[in-house]
Amino acid sequence: MMIPVTCRIGLQVSFLLLLIGQTHGRVTAPARLKAPVDKPFTLTCTLSKDRGETLREVRWLDDKNQTLLSYQPGNRDSVSGQQHVELATSPKDSSAITIRRVGFRDEGCYTCIFELSPSGSKQGQTCLTVDAEVTSERNKTAVSGKKASLSCSFGLPEKVQQILWKHTPAQGESTEVASFAKRSDPMIEPAYQGRVWLSASLSDSQLTIQPVAIQDEGCYTCFYETHSEGTKSSVVCLSTYVLPKPQVSYKTTSPGVIEANCTSVSRPPAEIVWNVETDNRTIGPPATVHLRQDDGTTLVISTLTVQSGLLKDVSVKCLVHHKGLESPIAVSMNTKIGTALTILISVTTVAALLVMSLCFCLWKCFLRKEDE
Repeated sequence: MMIPVTCRIGLQVSFLLLLIGQTHGRVTAPARLKAPVDKPFTLTCTLSKDRGETLREVRWLDDKNQTLLSYQPGNRDSVSGQQHVELATSPKDSSAITIRRVGFRDEGCYTCIFELSPSGSKQGQTCLTVDAEVTSERNKTAVSGKKASLSCSFGLPEKVQQILWKHTPAQGESTEVASFAKRSDPMIEPAYQGRVWLSASLSDSQLTIQPVAIQDEGCYTCFYETHSEGTKSSVVCLSTYVLPKPQVSYKTTSPGVIEANCTSVSRPPAEIVWNVETDNRTIGPPATVHLRQDDGTTLVISTLTVQSGLLKDVSVKCLVHHKGLESPIAVSMNTKIGTALTILISVTTVAALLVMSLCFCLWKCFLRKEDE
């Protein structure tokens, strides 16, 4: 059956008018938005007016239907509302408000209401989810035998059910270290008890290790298990230093030639250099050997061969550089220091004997006077 051309044109016009009627006189707003915690965030609604309509007032309501902000378009003096929100700049026939600093309590659905004359009110709604990320230091260093504190932070503790810390060494599988949940005390795994502590906080979590050992080196992951957004995590990696305690020794290898050795055990390996006060009486450059130890440290031996007369004339020092030191350690190997020390001990001994002799003489004189 053929439809007359006039009928088809009439149907198209009717359908077009229906579409126009649906697009006009409506409020559009994003259905859902995600806002970062502790940052300002803007909500916007856009109005499509019918011909002849006049916008008289705009109101914003929170999820408890309480007025956040209201105003009359074009009249800034009419703006009133709560202190944590403000009217934002927006295009014509739109309305925008800014939450100055988003917090957990700002999560919910917001309604924008446009009061129109003569058609009445039209409204739209946006539901806001407050989001946060876990933050932490990326790299941390600690000295073996000292204390190390690893920290993670999450800006929405109201959403957290539990915090879990795991340790992943450079080689091996991850192991649980400690955890803390709502309405409970921190739990430390048996292998870490006695030297690991966890703070009782669902926002700023701090894992403390004391004393730190070499096997504590690796990456630590803090997991924040939330009731609405799953698990969020961050990683902080710990490097463990063993500081050097250098020693210097020397021996005569042939007439007029001395072999000096500077040794240092540390993690990571230390760098050893020699300071000979710009004297050129060394016999060749120093030789350095690295020996890996079973406990993860490295023994570094630096050997310098010098003419024996050098030690009596100038200062010879072994300088040890290490990442864990603010300045290098200097160890002198001058024989003049040994001679000076010997002279000092001798003079001190003689002085002590003289004092004792004097006291003995005085005592004898005192006894003789008493006898007389």
